[in-house]
Amino acid sequence: MTRVLIVDDEPQIVRALEINLRARGYEVDAASDGRTALDLAARRHPDVILLDLGLPEMGGTEVIEGLRGWLTVPIIVLSARHGSDDKVRALDLGADDYVTKPFGMDELLARLRAAVRRAVPAEEAAVVTTAAFTVDLAAKKVSRDGTDVRLTPTEWQVLEVLVRNAGRLVGRRRLLREVWGPAYEHETNYLRVYLAQLRRKLERDPSRPEHLITEPGMGYRFEG
Repeated sequence: MTRVLIVDDEPQIVRALEINLRARGYEVDAASDGRTALDLAARRHPDVILLDLGLPEMGGTEVIEGLRGWLTVPIIVLSARHGSDDKVRALDLGADDYVTKPFGMDELLARLRAAVRRAVPAEEAAVVTTAAFTVDLAAKKVSRDGTDVRLTPTEWQVLEVLVRNAGRLVGRRRLLREVWGPAYEHETNYLRVYLAQLRRKLERDPSRPEHLITEPGMGYRFEG
């Protein structure tokens, strides 16, 4: 049974989440502050964490930092903060997804199910196929309509990071770190250029990408 840890200081939201999650067979723990959340995470071993950023005393970003030192389970941030800076910081610290309050319960539950599915250990598929192109991770090759697509080494690295995190939002700084290195964390123009090149080579309609998706102000997501 999947165990969810809710970390939020708004009793109405916690109660609504508890009712909806338990009705669907989840086990639920709840904390109203960061220190209690860290303690519960250590003792109860949740499978996924729903975390509000606006917590008293210890903020949500500090909780993420505290958790990511030893815990790899998905963290979905819930916050009334609409600014992209907050989202980017949470993602860079290790959050897996971000839902802005007020949120629809159906959407949140769908995001939660997707996060849990991605977290289940499984043998990575060597070949990833989309409606437009195929990526062979082992052979480091991409084909479209049966023909190999020539990618530069950097284009391949960008694509590989996104494909290996299929369905997950990859923050801009993380992508820059993994492809170019820590010194390039702020060179976001690199990503715009290389994503545009990849879309021209791989997407059926580069102006309306189906697989290499931009999350404005935050990062990129590969959808198969």
